[in-house]
Amino acid sequence: MKKNFLAAAALFLALAAPAAERQRKLVIIAGKPSHPPLMHEFRAGSLLLEKCLKQSYPQLKVEVHTNGWVAEERTFADADGIFIYADGGAKHPAVVDGHLETLRALMKRGVGLGCGHYGVEVVPDQGGAEFKEWIGGHYENGFSCNPIWDAEYKSFPQHPIARGVQPYTTKDEWYFNMRFRDDMSGVTPILVAKPSDATRNGPYVYPKGPYPHIQSAKGRDETMMWAVERADGGRGFGYTGGHFHLNWGNDQQRKIILNALVWLAKAEVPKNGVESKITEADLMANLDPKPAPKPPVKK
Repeated sequence: MKKNFLAAAALFLALAAPAAERQRKLVIIAGKPSHPPLMHEFRAGSLLLEKCLKQSYPQLKVEVHTNGWVAEERTFADADGIFIYADGGAKHPAVVDGHLETLRALMKRGVGLGCGHYGVEVVPDQGGAEFKEWIGGHYENGFSCNPIWDAEYKSFPQHPIARGVQPYTTKDEWYFNMRFRDDMSGVTPILVAKPSDATRNGPYVYPKGPYPHIQSAKGRDETMMWAVERADGGRGFGYTGGHFHLNWGNDQQRKIILNALVWLAKAEVPKNGVESKITEADLMANLDPKPAPKPPVKK
C-alpha cells in the first residue's frame, strides 16, 4: 500500500511540475555583400554574434543564414526570433519574393523580429505599415537621415536589452528620425543620444542634405535603437548602427545587441547582460571578398 501511495505521489508531482522549457531558437539572416571592405559586413558580423552567443549563451540555439534569406523556410517552423542584418530599401530581404507574407504568418504566431542597420529601411508602401507593427518603426528615405557621427550613449532604460551596458561612444552611420508608430505607441527607446548641430546640418551619406526638418529639430534627443512588445505576443527591435564592422570590437556595442537577440527569442537576459570576449582574429574572420579601394588619381 505504501509503495503504491509513493508511486502515485511521485506521478502526481511529475504531472504537476512545469515541463522543462524547450530550447529557444534564433535565426539570423545576413545580407548579400555590399559596400567597401569593413562596411556592411553582414556575414562576418552575423557569424561573430553567433560565435559570441554560442560561447556565452549556449542555451539559445542560433542559426546563421547568408546571402539574404534562409536556404529553406521550414527552418522557421521552430524559430522564436529572426534578426535581419542586411541592405534594405526596395530590395529588403523581408519584402521580396513573397517573404513579407512568410513573415506575416510568423508574426501572427508571435515570432520576434529584429533588424540591424540598413535592414531597418523599407519603402513605406512596400512594408512600412508592417514594420511599424512588427518592430515599431522604420527608416524612411527623405524623412529619416543617415549621417556618420559619434553618438554618445550616456544612460539606458530599465529594460532587459540594456542590462549591464555601460556608457559608450562609437562613430557609425547612426540613422535617426525614424518613422515610428503614432505617438511612439508601445515603443521603448533603448539607445538615445543628442546629435550636434553640425551633424544635423550634414552632409548625410545619401542624399547629402541637409533636410530642413532635420535642422529644425536641433537640440532634440534622437533614438537609434528601440524595442516593442507586440499584441500578438512577439517582440521586435530596430538598431540603426552596424555600418562599420570594426565597431563590433566595442564590448558595449556587442553586449547590447547580444542582449537584444536573447530578448527577441524570449530567453532570459542575464542580470549583467550577455558577456563576450573576442580577439582581433575573431573580428577579422569571415569578411566578404571585396576589392580594395582604388587609390586616388594623381593630378
